[in-house]
Amino acid sequence: MNTTNTLKFLGILGCMFVASLLKAQERKAPAYPLITHNTYFSIWSNTDKLNESSTQHWTGADHSLLGMINVDGGIYRFLGKETTAYKTVVPASDEKAYEVKYTETEPVGDWKATNYMANNWQTGAAPIGDDAKNVKTLWKSHDIWVRRTFNVANPASINELFLKINHDDNIEVYLNGKKIYTKEGWTNNFQYIALNNSDKNALKAGSNVMAIHLINTAGGRFLDFGLVDKLKDNAEKVQIAKQKSVDINATQTIYNFTCGKVDLKLTFTSPLLMNDLGLFARPVSYVSYQVKANDGKTHQVKVYLSASSNIAVYRPTQEVTTSKYNTAKLSVLKTGTVEQPVLQKASDDMRIDWGYFYVAAPKTSNVIQFVTTEKDAADAFRKGNSASTAKQGKMLALNTVIPFGLVGKAAVEKYVELGYDEIYAVQYFNKNLRPWWNTSGKETLESQLSAAADEYKTVIQKCEAFNQNLYADALKSGGKEYADLCVLAYRQSIAAHTLVKSPQGEILWLSKENNSGGFINTVDVTYPSAPLYLIYNPELLQGMLNGIFYFSESGKYPHPWAAHDLGTYPLANGQTYGEPMPVEESGNMIILTAAIAKAQGNANYAKAHWKTLTTWVDYLTKEGLDPKTQLCTDDFAGHLARNANLSVKAIVGIACYAQMAKTLGYDDVAKKYRNIAESMVPKWIEMADAGDHYALTFDNKDTWSQKYNLVWDKVLDLNLFPQKIYDTETKYYLTKQNRYGIPLDSRKAYTKNDWILWTATFAPTQKEFEALVHPVYKHAIETESRVPLNDFYDSNTGIRDNFKARSVIGGFYMKMFADKLAGK
Repeated sequence: MNTTNTLKFLGILGCMFVASLLKAQERKAPAYPLITHNTYFSIWSNTDKLNESSTQHWTGADHSLLGMINVDGGIYRFLGKETTAYKTVVPASDEKAYEVKYTETEPVGDWKATNYMANNWQTGAAPIGDDAKNVKTLWKSHDIWVRRTFNVANPASINELFLKINHDDNIEVYLNGKKIYTKEGWTNNFQYIALNNSDKNALKAGSNVMAIHLINTAGGRFLDFGLVDKLKDNAEKVQIAKQKSVDINATQTIYNFTCGKVDLKLTFTSPLLMNDLGLFARPVSYVSYQVKANDGKTHQVKVYLSASSNIAVYRPTQEVTTSKYNTAKLSVLKTGTVEQPVLQKASDDMRIDWGYFYVAAPKTSNVIQFVTTEKDAADAFRKGNSASTAKQGKMLALNTVIPFGLVGKAAVEKYVELGYDEIYAVQYFNKNLRPWWNTSGKETLESQLSAAADEYKTVIQKCEAFNQNLYADALKSGGKEYADLCVLAYRQSIAAHTLVKSPQGEILWLSKENNSGGFINTVDVTYPSAPLYLIYNPELLQGMLNGIFYFSESGKYPHPWAAHDLGTYPLANGQTYGEPMPVEESGNMIILTAAIAKAQGNANYAKAHWKTLTTWVDYLTKEGLDPKTQLCTDDFAGHLARNANLSVKAIVGIACYAQMAKTLGYDDVAKKYRNIAESMVPKWIEMADAGDHYALTFDNKDTWSQKYNLVWDKVLDLNLFPQKIYDTETKYYLTKQNRYGIPLDSRKAYTKNDWILWTATFAPTQKEFEALVHPVYKHAIETESRVPLNDFYDSNTGIRDNFKARSVIGGFYMKMFADKLAGK
């Protein structure tokens, strides 16, 4: 290569590097929080530009918010994407019942062929799967082969053919013997897979056969499928607003756009301020629009928001009703399902289909509101139509036009409120509980929306002040990358909970184990989540422990250790997880109770549950030092005997109990249990010592693991383990880091980012802390997994193994909690 070409090549490389750097800098999150109140009212954008994708519920289902702006007759889209319209060719079971032939024994011959005789196969109704509550045909084996025969009248009339499919796990799909789809992995809802012309040509007029082989590799089993035709979009195209920036703060996500001759600042605010539980629990978010001219002239401006009725359904095929009305101060649109099955189902991959979704705006804004079908919504705004064309049906749109009139260089601000009334939030030991804001049963969401409107300016000011204070504290504690991670964690962690009051009058802050079984109030989800709540309102952590204490103290859970969970969300009627985690959950409950005592400066909460805590600590003293084979919180990694990190938890738990006893003046008890904990430490060191590190299990010195449970020894000032352990482990971890973090242990490359930040917190120096945090930050801004930040991923590739939108990233706040207790 000559010199000129070399310089050209280096120049191209340099441009590519700068371009990739700029792209990386544009991204602030794997997914952007827009509306974040609880596990049902949770709407996200999964692309860096807000107008590049439809907004979604955390599960991945479309919860569409569509935003456009009319500037002097020119229309720009800045939020979401217009709904794709499909026409059914072959219905899936969400539209119409159908039957298939199936076998769980590998078939002989060409089972994919159209003329294959499947006479000895069984007949069953769809969907097929292993969850008896949600399927028509049970399948519990490793493999299943399925054939479905159907008729199509005129394939030539189809515009674009799509496979509509929801499957779990690995799948191969054939149409009349031709393979049209294959995938390793699973889906959480219906996916629409575009088929090419060759696949489309396999469809014949008359009788057709779809043949499927499905393999279960892990977790659940499910199959439902059909074919649809993507309809032509005849609407005139709108211009795309140019997104100039996006910023995420603790309570707000802020976008800036250029829309021709007007600039638009769009702010989503969920006022989740933990020092005011009335405001915190109010299920109302603001969408604020600030508009100003960018050319020194004046322009006629209207802003449009279309919100899908799918925000109030479990499946888009459910029928909804809508209403449009005024209160004394507000113009309101409201929607909910016709059937209203309140608390009738419990599942992980679930959206709420009871209660009502609201879009409201102050009457003083002179908004125009109307209801259409979702597919007609954007066209209505483009053409200036504002008559309601639908009242009841499926996939409707709540449309709001906000007139700004003539806008010049002075910014004009208006806002819309989005709210959700669950009616009942959870069932707690067979009693239905209302959400916190309506514990009395006498409140209405209209009154909440009105209060939100009255307090708009002060609430926004409080949120902005809180955003600044949180970021400053996080920056001081851990540096910029750490502060950015804390900001990402804030709303996500909170929105995986609901706040209610128990029949006993206690606060209940109940988590959902999102994308991981869907359990309610899981103790080993509470444990990593806790630091966020210990900093900003320890009463909320009490609300995470109260139900577990009640479960034991009422006699409903008879074991001498703490329960794993209270049920499957939203039904908290008793543990539904398959097996206990005795050392794990008992240690968690004791440690967290001690953390509350430290945060509050007294052990009154511990005193109220002292008998139960004593039962649990006595279990730890017997079984905790060298645990037998049992699950721990990292249950996805399988069972382990002699787990060194689990042993740390037991030792720390016993010392925490002693610390609380000392605070309560139970000096003899404190001394007894402190001695037990101290006596265990040298035994632990002897069993775990592997030279340059400490082992994963006591019986195999060729293993290693993150000892994240050690962090409490430092944070709660227990002073159990010698500094040499922290120095040795941290030094060793830094030799094991991959691109996106330290693996969880020596078995596999996967990791948990919440545990990495706990491990980093006990690093001896700030430099080592930041070195351990950096790959976690890189993961957040580089991962291919565009979902609300996932906590369990491959440390080499950054691709999620599982999990998303979980509360556990509240654990990122451990360093801030440590610094707060230390008075830093």
